[in-house]
Amino acid sequence: MKLFWPAPLLALSLLCSPAFGAPSQSEPVIVCFGDSLTAGYGAEPGHAYPDYLQQLLDARGYHYHVVNKGISGDTTKDGVARLKDVLAPHPAIAVVEFGGNDGLRGLPITATRANLNQMISTLRSAGVKVTLAGITLPPDYGQDYIRDFNETYSTAARKYSVPLLPFLYIHVYNVPGTIQEDGIHATAKGNQLVAENIFGLLKPLLKK
Repeated sequence: MKLFWPAPLLALSLLCSPAFGAPSQSEPVIVCFGDSLTAGYGAEPGHAYPDYLQQLLDARGYHYHVVNKGISGDTTKDGVARLKDVLAPHPAIAVVEFGGNDGLRGLPITATRANLNQMISTLRSAGVKVTLAGITLPPDYGQDYIRDFNETYSTAARKYSVPLLPFLYIHVYNVPGTIQEDGIHATAKGNQLVAENIFGLLKPLLKK
């Protein structure tokens, strides 16, 4: 499937709007670790994809507590700096979603890959099961840069043998009413579909 972003495309907001959950003492924790696409930027509180993921898990009899560790504007470097905070609730599983801000700023792909590798390796060393969600860039960033950027996720997934969702918005972007006017962030309806994508990614790792 050819991945693309429709125009116009605005830069990701640098506003921080994290939604943090308090882990239950009795349920294993799933941490959704990422940038504005995880934080739910532009959607009403309670309508980020991790909120809908919690609803899916509850409805299907999986007893996990989802914690949203998304911060709008974060790059992979920021993600590395937040690892201690992400590990604090002792997650059983982490969904890592980073890279969009790196790409939109034209940061060196070597740095993005090194940071992503550090996040995955640190989480795995702490006993966390890691899953990886990728994103892509608009066509005006150039075919070569986009190709190398997209390969960042598949390369990391192979290196660490972690489950990969190559494109967070697969089966989302072409559905009316799922993307906000900025062309980047999902609406509540879009985040519901993203949650289904993430649930499919996680399902082989879940236990009832």
